[in-house]
Amino acid sequence: MQVSSHANSAARSWPLMLATLAGTALVVNAFIAQWLYAANPLASEISAFLGALILAIPIFWTAIRDLWKGYVYMNELVAIAVLAAMASGDYKTAGVISFFMLIALLIETRSAAGAHQAIEQLIRMTPKTARRLNAVGEEEEVSVDTLQVGDRLRVRPGDQVPTDGVIRKGGTTLNEATITGESLPRDKTVGHDVFAGTQNLTGAIEIEITRVGNDTTLGHVRELILAAEQSKLPIMRIIDRYARYYTPVALMLAALVWFFTDDWNRVIALLIIACPCAFILATPTAMVAALSAAARLGVLVKNVQDLEAAGHIDMIVLDKTGTLTTGELGVTQLAPRPGIQSSDLLRWAASAERHSNHPAALALQRLASETGVAVQEPTEFREEAGQGVSTVVDGHTVLSGRATWLQTTGIDDKHLTHDYTERARGVSAIFIAVDGVYQGWIGLADQVRPESAESLEALTKLGIGRLAMVTGDRQSVAESVAHTIHCPEFKAECLPHEKVAFVEAAHQEGYRVVFVGDGVNDAPALAAGDMGIAMGAAGSDVAIHSATVALMNNDLRRIPFLIELSRAARLVIHQNIAIGGLFIMGGLVLTGLGLLAPIAAAIIHNAGSMIVVFNSARLIRQGEDLEEQPAG
Repeated sequence: MQVSSHANSAARSWPLMLATLAGTALVVNAFIAQWLYAANPLASEISAFLGALILAIPIFWTAIRDLWKGYVYMNELVAIAVLAAMASGDYKTAGVISFFMLIALLIETRSAAGAHQAIEQLIRMTPKTARRLNAVGEEEEVSVDTLQVGDRLRVRPGDQVPTDGVIRKGGTTLNEATITGESLPRDKTVGHDVFAGTQNLTGAIEIEITRVGNDTTLGHVRELILAAEQSKLPIMRIIDRYARYYTPVALMLAALVWFFTDDWNRVIALLIIACPCAFILATPTAMVAALSAAARLGVLVKNVQDLEAAGHIDMIVLDKTGTLTTGELGVTQLAPRPGIQSSDLLRWAASAERHSNHPAALALQRLASETGVAVQEPTEFREEAGQGVSTVVDGHTVLSGRATWLQTTGIDDKHLTHDYTERARGVSAIFIAVDGVYQGWIGLADQVRPESAESLEALTKLGIGRLAMVTGDRQSVAESVAHTIHCPEFKAECLPHEKVAFVEAAHQEGYRVVFVGDGVNDAPALAAGDMGIAMGAAGSDVAIHSATVALMNNDLRRIPFLIELSRAARLVIHQNIAIGGLFIMGGLVLTGLGLLAPIAAAIIHNAGSMIVVFNSARLIRQGEDLEEQPAG
């Protein structure tokens, strides 16, 4: 039996259940009446007729509706089989057959609707109302539909965030699993983005709306998931193409059986067993289950063909900054000159850079805060872009910046010259002088994601033959990161068009290439390969639309998960097709030999469908280990 759409599936589910219950009660009553009133079969026959009719009406209606639309699907086979049983006067058999076929239809409609609802629950998390703040800061409860960009909202502990925004007041912990797939809550404070559908766990916050309605991240997620469900694999299109020929062939086989055997029971059984519900369910149930598993972990696949293709890739090219690394500078080394304490070096540098917004300055502030080093208030702060800062801290003149800049100010120290020429490779360095005396240097580097090495190792174990990192950063930095994460191949100092050229060259060598980037400056490269995977797509329209797969968080372990899911889905599809084919071919042979009665054929038909549905449902549990283990 065919299910035309998720909406129809959900709408038809309850009427089907009621019809099944009512008709079944009458058919069961017919068997009881036959046993109790064997001498008067009329009551039994009337009950069986009414029960069979009630059970058969949904089947007839489905077949007529398909024919009215010009479609010839598998529903007509079942309708003819039930009609033949009723025409032969065997209403009990017709009722039992109708019961089992309705059960099959319910399995399909409920499994399709259930899988769809499992996805919808991930994305239908926004509340109907919101607490909007008026001009004087008072709350007013309004419909979410009336919200506009720029409005300010108050979100209390326990509330769902009604729309995308940025925190303007307060701090809290948010559960963002519906968007990013990360099970651990995240701390948020002023300036951090929040997304519709996430749950506020602890503090009260005030947010300023940045997106509303379908423009929110959750809205984009919904559109992508529903579009993916509606897309089809090549094998599904082949089935659709030849489905119109299947029913006439099955009817011709039934006619031949009747012609040579003159046995209506064989004809009815053949029509029932020929309905390839299990075969039709083989691919859609597996793909919907796989899409559900992916969406649960924040992996958005735009087209099921992309999900299928992920299992065939043999080369992955990864951008460095923002993909393999966090994109934020962190202190990697404190190198004071002899006689100077590391804490003093950090105190002078962090105090001098206190009013700077340079990423290096922010990294110094973070480290000082984490280690408890007291940062003092500087005076006479002066920053020279691209060079360094000059300040007065506790009455001392402090310089923090490039070695060449310190030298231009008159600081000439052999330790400075030595450190400048021999400093550690793969880091950026700032040099510090106090009252004209060189104090030492501090190394900073982009922080490697803790799961990067683990993810690349997992990809290697999955048989990905070639892993490469491309970056616009310096050769020494690229070499250091590649060594840290055990990436066998890298290319440094790449401009965006050179990244594209690298991917295209690998593609021409015969590799099926996936490019992984942040989805913004890597958009051309994302489009150049067989697939593009955008990292950290939550809140980024560019990232969501520039790649074929969007990761709503920055956990690189989602990439090997995607490949494993693709391969598991393909295996399940092949298993389902084999199961469906086995039940059909075996059933046809048994029917032709007269070894399969109509009721037994209906039972076997249901068994095949149920096995396929339950086999596909196993895919929903894929990736459960990632939900339990945070990155790093």
